[in-house]
Amino acid sequence: MQSRKFIFTSESVTEGHPDKICDRISDSILDEFLRYDPEARVAVEAMTTTGVVIVAGEVTSRNKLDIQEIVRNEINDIGYNKPEYGFDGNTCSVLVSLHEQSPDISIGVTSNHEREQGAGDQGLMFGFAINETPELMPLPITLAHNLSLRLSEVRKKKELDWVRPDGKSQVSVIYEDNRPKSIDTIVLSTQHSPDIYQDQLTEEIVKHVIRPVCTDWITPDTKIFVNPTGRFVIGGPPGDTGLTGRKIIADTYGGMGRHGGGAFSGKDPTKVDRSACYMARYISKNIVASELATKCEVQIAYAIGVAKPVSIMVDTFKTSKVDEEKIEAKVKEVFDTSPAGIVRTLDLKRPIYKKTSAYGHFGRRDPDFNWERTDKSEVLRGLDSS
Repeated sequence: MQSRKFIFTSESVTEGHPDKICDRISDSILDEFLRYDPEARVAVEAMTTTGVVIVAGEVTSRNKLDIQEIVRNEINDIGYNKPEYGFDGNTCSVLVSLHEQSPDISIGVTSNHEREQGAGDQGLMFGFAINETPELMPLPITLAHNLSLRLSEVRKKKELDWVRPDGKSQVSVIYEDNRPKSIDTIVLSTQHSPDIYQDQLTEEIVKHVIRPVCTDWITPDTKIFVNPTGRFVIGGPPGDTGLTGRKIIADTYGGMGRHGGGAFSGKDPTKVDRSACYMARYISKNIVASELATKCEVQIAYAIGVAKPVSIMVDTFKTSKVDEEKIEAKVKEVFDTSPAGIVRTLDLKRPIYKKTSAYGHFGRRDPDFNWERTDKSEVLRGLDSS
């Protein structure tokens, strides 16, 4: 049979992208509540456009915070700290509207002597892993995130002092027989100062950003587009309205693998649309790390107020060494997928979430991201000989 050849594309954005500004604000507020009150219930959304940030949501906590100060500090830290950018944390308006969590929801997610903590909402959550990279992530999203991260690094280190905070990357990878072979196309757009010319911009981005990240996968046939419109001076909120949770594909697996639709940022770990996705990634990564399969997707689904998942599904895309039903049974035995069990297993009531707000929630080499551990792989590997 002739091998299948196709191209798969994923994108990433920098922390200065308007949507990522909002994710950063939401997760920074969450972190500050959890820092002083690990039992805080937080669901915070943000929106930004020219000259304004709006923060809204539900918070139940014994702690009080200066939300405006947090918002301004994060905007400045991202790099929007000069009036000439058209948006900066010192002068923008910050509107805040927060109220307590609905008591009807609180009933379902509060444990007592009679009942275990239930899920904060109904929903279906996915986790994914594949042996294409050392991080067990798809190659296209890994390269796209690394490009966006490198773009931010050259700005912050002033290696390229004309780069401004907003930026996007996109990588199209050629696959043959379901394995990545090379990069077909790279697209990178960066906000820039008005006094840089396109030829210089392209040359320096290729040299300092694209080549260091993608050299091993670039061929003479690889197409590279840098700022294809030719100009990107107006960026950030003046160029595009931003919203929390609007980059859910870039946050996860770049479109490879399914998505349940729930966003992550600004939500405390009682919200299973965040915490259960972390657990599903933890499970799928351990399955691939155990070499039971080369590719794995895990779905977990919940009913609001109910502790036990209504379903757990393991799909190895016909790459597993043992029957998937056996893997599912072992998963149910090894992993506690109740909302409280997820929080305990991954130690999620900590202020770790601001770091997740850009460059992906998965595949990161950060010791705080317990869902990236492969400490259950040996237990699962025993299935192969059973």
